[in-house]
Amino acid sequence: MFQYIQSKDREILSMIIELSKALRCCRQDEVFCTGVVTFSQFIILDAVASNGTLNMADLHHLLSVDKSTTTRFIAPIIRRNLLVRERSSRDSRAAILKLSEEGEAVHKKASQSLKSLIRIIQTEIPDEKREVCLEGSRIFLHALQNLFTMRPKARKGVACCKSF
Repeated sequence: MFQYIQSKDREILSMIIELSKALRCCRQDEVFCTGVVTFSQFIILDAVASNGTLNMADLHHLLSVDKSTTTRFIAPIIRRNLLVRERSSRDSRAAILKLSEEGEAVHKKASQSLKSLIRIIQTEIPDEKREVCLEGSRIFLHALQNLFTMRPKARKGVACCKSF
């Protein structure tokens, strides 16, 4: 397949492949926060911590997964007593998530670990290139996100994935 791809296109495809590998590596527990929580679990804990409480519908949207997958993601976090699931006072069918005391402590520890990881990453980028690097990354991410939210006609010939 690579032989039919032009030079600049090949460079972008190689970038996507290498980013995918690097992100997969960063999502490993030992890289992220020494096994306290997985990266996906941290995303959930952080969303709840940022909002105080979070309803399940918002979590589905945040994770870009269906309801059953969201339930599978939060089940181990609830079993570990990091999250508390309660019924909404507004809608008895809706569930609200909030951090337990232990969840707050784990979130804080994981946040500190992530902060250290970010500092290490930043040392690998020369000071004078950091803003350019971030801007380029934002543009590239926006392009990828737009690809998966385009109308089907505009995306003709492009494999379909769930939107981000």
